[in-house]
Amino acid sequence: MQNLNNLVEQFQNKNENAFEKLYEMYSESIHGVIFNIVNDRAIADELTQDTFIKAWNNAASYSTEKGRFFTWILNIARNTAIDTLGTKSLQQSETHLNSDSLKNDFSSPDNLDQSTDAIGIKKFLPKLSSKRCKLIELLFIKGFTQKEVSEHLDMPIGTVKTRSRDGI
Repeated sequence: MQNLNNLVEQFQNKNENAFEKLYEMYSESIHGVIFNIVNDRAIADELTQDTFIKAWNNAASYSTEKGRFFTWILNIARNTAIDTLGTKSLQQSETHLNSDSLKNDFSSPDNLDQSTDAIGIKKFLPKLSSKRCKLIELLFIKGFTQKEVSEHLDMPIGTVKTRSRDGI
């Protein structure tokens, strides 16, 4: 853990070697999450690079007190992918997921995309309650917003926020 903290600190100080190491560590997982949202490999490739560039440009805003580095960059990736879904050019493409197809439930943690599990999330999901597991899957794997999860699970938004925070 100390090595990761040092690596992140070097990244924040604009060390290109630290950037490369973090990219090697997390790009496959980030790509998997983005791909699950946009369902287009070429767009996911581009958005993965965009995510790391955004992280590089905003590295000073990351704080270990606010959470893990991976969670921070994962949120950048999710937001980037969701923003892209809203663009007119992607909406006109037949290769992306529509909002109905994003609402597929996971029947079990085994259905997670292989590349998404590069961080080892499968081993943690069974340890969560089924309610929290569903929230984490929808928010961080499928790319739902908290409002979409609230509507999909017919649950108050405050409960979604609390359970996702507890699950993480």
